[in-house]
Amino acid sequence: MTDTPAASAQADLAAPLGTARTVLFAFTCGALAANLYYAQPTIALIGRDVGLSVTSESLVVTLAQIGYAIGLVALVPLGDVVENRALILWTMAANVVALFGLAFAPSLWALFAAMLVVGATSCAAQMIVPLAATLAPPRERGRVVGNVMTGLLGGILLARPLSSFLAEFFGWRGIFLVSAAAITALTFAGLFALPRRRPAHAERYLTLIASLGRLFVAEPVLRRRAILHAAMFASFSMFWTGVPLVLFAAPFGFSPSGVALFALAGVLGVFAAPVAGRLADRGHTRTGTIAALLVVALSFAIALLGSASLAALLAAAILVDLGVQANLVLSQREIYQLDERIRSRLNAAFMTVFFLGGALGSALTSPVLEQFGWRGLCALGIAFPLLALAYFLRSERAA
Repeated sequence: MTDTPAASAQADLAAPLGTARTVLFAFTCGALAANLYYAQPTIALIGRDVGLSVTSESLVVTLAQIGYAIGLVALVPLGDVVENRALILWTMAANVVALFGLAFAPSLWALFAAMLVVGATSCAAQMIVPLAATLAPPRERGRVVGNVMTGLLGGILLARPLSSFLAEFFGWRGIFLVSAAAITALTFAGLFALPRRRPAHAERYLTLIASLGRLFVAEPVLRRRAILHAAMFASFSMFWTGVPLVLFAAPFGFSPSGVALFALAGVLGVFAAPVAGRLADRGHTRTGTIAALLVVALSFAIALLGSASLAALLAAAILVDLGVQANLVLSQREIYQLDERIRSRLNAAFMTVFFLGGALGSALTSPVLEQFGWRGLCALGIAFPLLALAYFLRSERAA
């Protein structure tokens, strides 16, 4: 007997997530999200190879993030109306093709186009996270989302050192060939392990996409969390796009492998995700949010000393990642509580806004460094979370 859409959706809600499936979700999200960050520590190498000017080098990272935002708007909402397993696997397959295209890009414009498509199809990670939230029992949703996000954030944080190490031996193109192989393996694993989930309702595609704007206007929680994390992610992107350029230059003179070792400091930020998820389950979202915003502002205050102090840069790297990752999990847990029927769209609207913040941060990095130096970049990095904190407190009073 063929399942009706409603019955299919209900069966999936009852399906257990399980440890093995959670681990697969986490690894897959991490591998996909890492694609956006492999270029960060190697933008100087890529720029020299393809003939980019110093002030334009950060455009490579910006394009990946813009592509991701496009994928969030155009593809992720389909998770509310299209069978989830097929949607995720086809998007991952397209990601593999784009990664090969990037690795063998013969020209600057081909590289830009491939980077945009890699970013767009890496959004499959954000199809997996709401699926995990749907499969999780309500009382454990924060923990489950935190665990899956640990994998996603681990991919983001490990992408930078892995990229630097691989670039040392295989060049920047080899990085994306390795990623293509990893995503291929995970796609085949997903054929056997990803659950089928057919949503119980359907909408026309244009109506579905148009609903993102209406959701952003109508849902104050969604709007607040998206704006907060856009500011946080702008600071995050500025730090990790800018710090390799500082480390490559005098007085540090780091090699790519030296930058890789430095970037491992940021991996400690991954531990913020499960802790933040459990705090949110216990009702401490507001306190955790304020603390996360202040931690990121503090990280850039410490980084002001970083032009001459490696210890200050290391401390700042740890703190900026801890604050940003904690706020991300707190935010996702809060928006997933709004309406279980439209989690993909809620996630898409949230992620689109905050990744545009990240793209802004990446785009600002090179020109700000050129005009105002490292201290100017740090001042901007302090301003974003403090302005976000003022907005958060004001929006709470207005609610």
